[in-house]
Amino acid sequence: MIDFLLTSDAIMALLTLTFLEIILGIDNIVFISIAANKLPEQQRSKATNIGLILAMVQRIILLFFVSFLIGLKEPFYVLDLSWLHLAISWQALILFTGGLFLIYKSTSEIHEKVELPNHDENNLNKKKVKSLSQALVQILIIDFIFSVDSILTAVGMTNGLHPNHNYNLMLMIIAVVISIIIMIVFANPIRKFIDMHPSIQLLGLAFLILIGFMLITEAAHLSHTSIFGNEVGAIPKGYLYFAIAFSLFVEFLNFKIQKKNKN
Repeated sequence: MIDFLLTSDAIMALLTLTFLEIILGIDNIVFISIAANKLPEQQRSKATNIGLILAMVQRIILLFFVSFLIGLKEPFYVLDLSWLHLAISWQALILFTGGLFLIYKSTSEIHEKVELPNHDENNLNKKKVKSLSQALVQILIIDFIFSVDSILTAVGMTNGLHPNHNYNLMLMIIAVVISIIIMIVFANPIRKFIDMHPSIQLLGLAFLILIGFMLITEAAHLSHTSIFGNEVGAIPKGYLYFAIAFSLFVEFLNFKIQKKNKN
């Protein structure tokens, strides 16, 4: 296990996944703060911290469930036509559905942030909270909604890294735990940074579209899909790491130019 976690692929996956989990968690922090701010002032930080810890536990439980489904690799249906062949397994079906969901969710999130930036916040502000328990229930529901894309991203980044699926699961859990701890400790500075540089969050959502496309091709590869005799291949994760690193480097240069112009 330790040997696997110290490999370059595992370290790159962990760093990239932790970064994406934090970027995806920003909206989560905003909505948790809105729910917590409806409580008396002395209960707000308590509600936020408990909410984030419960969110971490909820995500780990969901990771175990999704990982169990991903482990079902045997095909349950084979389609064999003159021009199309595929052997559908639960693993391929989950990856394919997850890829479509990530592309849809990311595209709609980008649209909402550009066209309707305060839509969800306004809806949440209308909901009443009278007690700590009510706030925690609301926080758990919010986090469940945000957990789906987070978990699918984790699966997409780690699937196939190691033949033993438990190793990949452990990597996902470590990334989730690290990202939640960082959000608990640095929630406000991270939120202020994203507010000052909203392009970072849009960049994170754009990465999810890439990951969604990668999940779809991986599902096609795992189901041995061939179209007119041409088998669909998986996209090497190194391409994804390069695209993310290059985009972040360009964004870093953009920050430097903006800062220089302000001075």
